[in-house]
Amino acid sequence: MRQVRAAVFAALCLAAGEAEAQDVTLRSRDGGIELNGTMLGFDGDFYRVSTRYGELTVDSSGVLCEGPGCPSLTDYVAELRISGAATMGEVLLPALIEGFALRSGLVATRDATEGPDQLTYMLQDPAQDRRVGQFTLRLSDTDEGFADLLADEADLVMALREVRPAEVQRAREAGLGDLSAPARSRVLALDGLLPAVAPGSPLTSLALADLARILAGDLVNWQDLGGPDAPIVLHLTRRDSGTVQALEDRLLAPTGLQLAQAYREHDSPAALEQALARDPFGFGLVRLDHGGLTQTLVLGGSCGFTLRGSRAAVKTEDYPLTLPLFLYQPARRLPALARDFLAYTRSGPAQIVIRRAGFVDQLPEDLPLGQQGDRLANAIQVAEGEEGLRELQRLAASLAPRRRLTTSFRFDAGATGLDAQSRSNVEQLAEALENGLYDGKDLLFVGFSDGQGPAPDNLVIARQRADTVLQAVRTSADTADFTRVALSAEAFGEAMPMACDDTVWGRQVNRRVEVWLR
Repeated sequence: MRQVRAAVFAALCLAAGEAEAQDVTLRSRDGGIELNGTMLGFDGDFYRVSTRYGELTVDSSGVLCEGPGCPSLTDYVAELRISGAATMGEVLLPALIEGFALRSGLVATRDATEGPDQLTYMLQDPAQDRRVGQFTLRLSDTDEGFADLLADEADLVMALREVRPAEVQRAREAGLGDLSAPARSRVLALDGLLPAVAPGSPLTSLALADLARILAGDLVNWQDLGGPDAPIVLHLTRRDSGTVQALEDRLLAPTGLQLAQAYREHDSPAALEQALARDPFGFGLVRLDHGGLTQTLVLGGSCGFTLRGSRAAVKTEDYPLTLPLFLYQPARRLPALARDFLAYTRSGPAQIVIRRAGFVDQLPEDLPLGQQGDRLANAIQVAEGEEGLRELQRLAASLAPRRRLTTSFRFDAGATGLDAQSRSNVEQLAEALENGLYDGKDLLFVGFSDGQGPAPDNLVIARQRADTVLQAVRTSADTADFTRVALSAEAFGEAMPMACDDTVWGRQVNRRVEVWLR
């Protein structure tokens, strides 16, 4: 059905100039230019019109609009349509809309007549005694969000995964731009997934490789994990949910695995947790902000390192089952009120709202080296010979006077580009530098690597990554005064691993760039 909707929309776009009614005429004020077409939208300043030449954006101050499709310039109400993952739309987006209204001196009123799958907020300006905005949320899933965008039924997409190649192609064909470009998406908040079993289970930890095998249906008996001779009953949300799709894209696909054909599906994370708590042989993944009904497991590996799901580990992306929550925006101009809302979502007050809504915010925090005992223990464990100890001493001498920011950077598997969360971190850190938040400080970008290959080569690669991230931040912070803040790069290669190198995901966690502050 979604493919049909997208195909129909593409066909309509191609035929728009001939098949659709020409309901507006735009004339230049001197009468020299006339343009006929169908009004697609108005952001308070610019008309968006479908014409025989394609979709055009025209400055309203330079033309006169005639016809039934012309909007009112005096009673204009900014509209923003947001569609996609219900996980984001049920609590997070409403909280942000209400917070934005409060900070902007507006009154947000929720339409009580809407059904459970749609929420509409009316934004009233009490100073002008009139409605200035209408924000509509359509709650479904990530797939439907992108389908609505293609059908011009949404302005923003709430997504629990990154856009897929087929969606990028269809969006490009529909004239919506390249949705895979950094400017077309933003990480709104973060979440994490924790392996979980029913209370009372003897299992306390699980290797990342075994987790993947359970999800793929290759590991099917608890006896293989030291438990009873009983089948593992896998519990997940619906196959078309963004959470499951994110697991497929980020955890299974890099190793050539596919999701199990059969498992117990649930409509929501809450329903999954409730069912899992009642199933003594069940296994599933629960949200970081879960209800406490199940017993969560620590991720481990053959080398003995462990990874605990926590707010700090998700924020630093040190935890492999981190789940970024995206907002996708097509390459078209949004109303000023909508642009103000998007700017607000990156602000400090919005990060507090995000945390209170049960998600992980992106406000940077700093951690001293002394509070990172697990990392130091790992570093000592892998230090080999005098050369390894000297490198560890160099690391300690360099980082001991500093504090680590939770802002970290990692690269896409098998690629040289930053992953989605890291691209968002570049923008966040650049904005902080532009605002002078680190004036008088010294920021050190520190590169680390996995343990595959010769240590000298890994050190060189880690330094190259640190230089790449530093340059990306400098380029993005084009209005920052770099005479007030010092930026430099360093690398310690494989000296401080976070996870075992026996899996793709463990190596991905280890290949990172951290920021240390002094």
